[in-house]
Amino acid sequence: MATLAIISDIHGNAEALRTVLEDIDRRGIKRIVCLGDVIGYGPDPAACLDMIAERVEFCLCGNHDHAVFYEPFNFNLAAERAAFWTRQVFEDEPDVARRNRRWEFLGAMAIRMEVGDMLFVHGSPRKPINEYLFPDDVITNPQKLLQNFDRMEHTTCFVGHTHVPGVFVDDPYFEPPNELPEPRKFVLGDEKVIVNVGSVGQPRDRDPRASYVIVNDDQLEFIRIEYDIDTTVAKIQANPLLDDFLGARLREGR
Repeated sequence: MATLAIISDIHGNAEALRTVLEDIDRRGIKRIVCLGDVIGYGPDPAACLDMIAERVEFCLCGNHDHAVFYEPFNFNLAAERAAFWTRQVFEDEPDVARRNRRWEFLGAMAIRMEVGDMLFVHGSPRKPINEYLFPDDVITNPQKLLQNFDRMEHTTCFVGHTHVPGVFVDDPYFEPPNELPEPRKFVLGDEKVIVNVGSVGQPRDRDPRASYVIVNDDQLEFIRIEYDIDTTVAKIQANPLLDDFLGARLREGR
């Protein structure tokens, strides 16, 4: 298999997405897939959706993509307001063809994809759009993880959604990237694993750098990239319909 870059959870953060795409190009990687949540929270939903539509082999439907296309469900106030604002941004596009392309791209997002022995979803194998698999679940809710492993017909499943990168093994156990046997690298074998690729646009593991994963044959590598956070924060703060917290959290990676 040709080298593959897996990105997720851009959340309307164009500065982070551009920086990640530049890093992928610098490495000569031609194949990119996205696990969803291209939009929601961030200040540049249209630009991010356009970049994703142009660059990726496929993009899955995340819960925020779903919320903008349909309705936000079980969202906090800041997320709900951002979803309605994002929808209005798309509707206000004066270029009818461009507006239609964006809505068509959102509406065509699949909820899961299979490539060889790999499964790609946004949330989890059993609930592809909206189930969270948290690192703490290995202690507080191991049955949830074991049920997801039981549902897997593939050896490897790639997810996003929690914005926390790392590898779940079916003990169950969670290994963050800096605790892997070779830091930030993991060798795929015969055992089932669920790999969270982290978030491009809103990391929540206390590391503000954009996160994504590269898969090369049987080895995957977690990548972290610094980007212009201040510009994204300023855009959020300048928008009265986006909560300032959505910018502040970017600096702290939470």
